[in-house]
Amino acid sequence: MSNGPTLILLHGQTGTGEAERMVGQARLAAAGGSARAAREGGFGQVVLATDDPEAAGDDAYSVDIDEAGVAFSLRERVLGLVGKSGVEGVAVMGAGALPLLTGEDFGAGAEGLGRGGDVAVTNNFYSSDLTAWSPGEALARVGPFERDNVLARRLRDEAGLEVLVLPRSVRTAFDLDTPAELAVLALSEATPSAIREALPPEGSLPLRPYRALMPLLCDPDAEILVAGRVASATWGHLERETACRVRVVSEERGLASAPEGHAPRSLTGRLLEELGIERFAGELASLADGVVLDTRVLLAHAGSRARREDRFQSDLLVPEKVADPRIRDLTAALAAAEVPVLVGGHSLLSGGLMALADQAWLENDRRLGLAPPAG
Repeated sequence: MSNGPTLILLHGQTGTGEAERMVGQARLAAAGGSARAAREGGFGQVVLATDDPEAAGDDAYSVDIDEAGVAFSLRERVLGLVGKSGVEGVAVMGAGALPLLTGEDFGAGAEGLGRGGDVAVTNNFYSSDLTAWSPGEALARVGPFERDNVLARRLRDEAGLEVLVLPRSVRTAFDLDTPAELAVLALSEATPSAIREALPPEGSLPLRPYRALMPLLCDPDAEILVAGRVASATWGHLERETACRVRVVSEERGLASAPEGHAPRSLTGRLLEELGIERFAGELASLADGVVLDTRVLLAHAGSRARREDRFQSDLLVPEKVADPRIRDLTAALAAAEVPVLVGGHSLLSGGLMALADQAWLENDRRLGLAPPAG
């Protein structure tokens, strides 16, 4: 066994709905790419922890199946794998998290762990997609947690580790979490071939509004509205890397890692309550030439317990496949808006938009004869 750190990929509870399966298949393909990149970057072993006995199929990682009949605890599951690894350095990420990371990126994480002492490395301190730490046993000093997003902060606050944050880029910000990211991956030429082969047919994805919004990013006379969990780093990236004007409504940052009892409140959600669905969609369209909307903030504000399949079908802009009547009506109104509207979650508003901007400029330069043809 290599002395390099161990990468644990978490893949479970992907769901059985049509859109859920679509995302799950792409995330599993991404796991293989992440495993190979991690090994290239100096990781000694990669383990896929999963509840799916059929997840085996890639020799880049070993598979560790959840124990049947045992109540699942993320903390205990990871602690068990840390004990099995027999190495000091450990990293945890979702199977589809950060699918654009390269071996060089993983190498930077391994190098951070190699500094010695109690240290953690993450891509995002407040809502981590990737968390690596050493020594592995430090996790035993952290109390129970339900999501790995909180690990970097909890390792600092409860285990006393120093936390290093990887430089912000498209690769360290893009998380494959919803169908919206599948649309971005289908359009981006930076998508690894293994993931591209696992994407659904283009007709299954809402590519038309994405294609319509992309040229706006290169147009100094255009304006886009981005509403939801917009990080300052993303806003800064859009200010630097797009030509259009950007109208931002940033709210409920850290929603996924908020403390228990947090009651989400949203200005955009209040606007939806006051105006109703049809007028709300119309007002959004009147504010800009294109809209990128984080609907999870709206749903959290409303206290919605919508099924993940409904959220995903809404991201695909297929209202007829949404069971929840209010989400169905909202999806229909946004799909029919007079300007392109992209619907998704946090990752669409961070790495997703960054990747779209990169692809938009590449296509813009080709139109002007400043870049070679595709392929």
